[in-house]
Amino acid sequence: MISKSFFVMLALVALLLGVFGGALADGHGMDPPPGFDSWDAVVAAADGATVNWYMWGGSDSINGFVDETYGVPLMEEYNVTLNRVPLADTVDAVNQVLSEAEAGIEGDGGTIDLIWINGENFFTLKQAELLYGPWAENIPNSVYVNWDNPALNQDFGRPVDGFESPWGGAQFHYIYDSARMSADDLPRSNAELSDWIAMNPGRFTYIAPGPGAFQGTRFVKQVLFEISGGQSQWVGDFNQELYDEHAPALWDLLNSWEENLWRGGETYPANIGELHELFANGEIDFTITQRMAGAGPDINSGLIPPTSRAFAFDSNLVGDFNYVAIPYNAPNKAAALILANLIVRPDRQARQIVPEYGLGMGFGIDISRVTDEDQVAALEEAANSLGEAAADPARLAGALVSDIAAEYQALVEGDWEANVLQN
Repeated sequence: MISKSFFVMLALVALLLGVFGGALADGHGMDPPPGFDSWDAVVAAADGATVNWYMWGGSDSINGFVDETYGVPLMEEYNVTLNRVPLADTVDAVNQVLSEAEAGIEGDGGTIDLIWINGENFFTLKQAELLYGPWAENIPNSVYVNWDNPALNQDFGRPVDGFESPWGGAQFHYIYDSARMSADDLPRSNAELSDWIAMNPGRFTYIAPGPGAFQGTRFVKQVLFEISGGQSQWVGDFNQELYDEHAPALWDLLNSWEENLWRGGETYPANIGELHELFANGEIDFTITQRMAGAGPDINSGLIPPTSRAFAFDSNLVGDFNYVAIPYNAPNKAAALILANLIVRPDRQARQIVPEYGLGMGFGIDISRVTDEDQVAALEEAANSLGEAAADPARLAGALVSDIAAEYQALVEGDWEANVLQN
């Protein structure tokens, strides 16, 4: 029997749960992906192929997880070789696809088979009609995905429409060192954080928003949500008037922090690795994570102290799903489909939440759709393995809000640079 604590955890890692009867994930009775007569035909076409997965490569623990969790069964079960291609920024893969389209490279003549993609870059390729599909609801293990969940069937406010498949859930939150601070002294809102910064000069900073640093952009958007009266008004189509109304107060607040930030706000960390390093060195008191396993994976990787603990604010913490997509001219579409199907297989989903395996990502599937007893047991065991380095699940779930339309992303990044960094 699944414990009550398991379902509390699922409210967090699955974001929004639906209820659905179980189904066999064998592809039979399901329409095949475009260009294939059946799922068996996909498997046959993938035999002996190499799948080129382009993904952000800035975490050794994530890279190791991918190689072990997907690379090994791809070869053993399907005779498919995983070629993980590390990127400094996902936009590099997007630009590659755009360049190939401009050069007229069609069919299977491209370079990239699968992209670990975010909402902004997904929107770019989908709008340009440079994605293969729709396919995401035509792979066997899609029966475990709750496609009715609005947190999943939309990405940055844009419909997924079957052109990308979920990998897992993530939510922005914070990490502190329990050897240096008491949990009773932690800020639980941006207003409290503002007071904390003033009382602890030099002990806080955040990642500079910009391309390749979505965590910094997300942090700034969360501050915007709070000072403007809440996130709900930002949901839906891009609203320039709403942004123009509240952005000046955002820049005023962030500028008011600067004299009390690390190095007086003269410089900001460029990425999460730099932020972790400052935290580990004792120069600042907070770093961040997007992982449902909290501080655990980074502790296990030796990046932050073993006394590190994750914690959540009480509201306005953005959570979402992340996805994989297949370019229109992928050279090995069948192998990409096999990999995407493997990613949402329940036994692989169970591994991704366990801190010691190095990913620490929430489930991308709805476990109420899983009926196999062994798979259910593996998922329950995984959800109960987060340990004391993870944030309180109920508190984190209570703070959950969705991200907003992709147009805000570049606007916040450019205006932060003009109004804060260069001010």
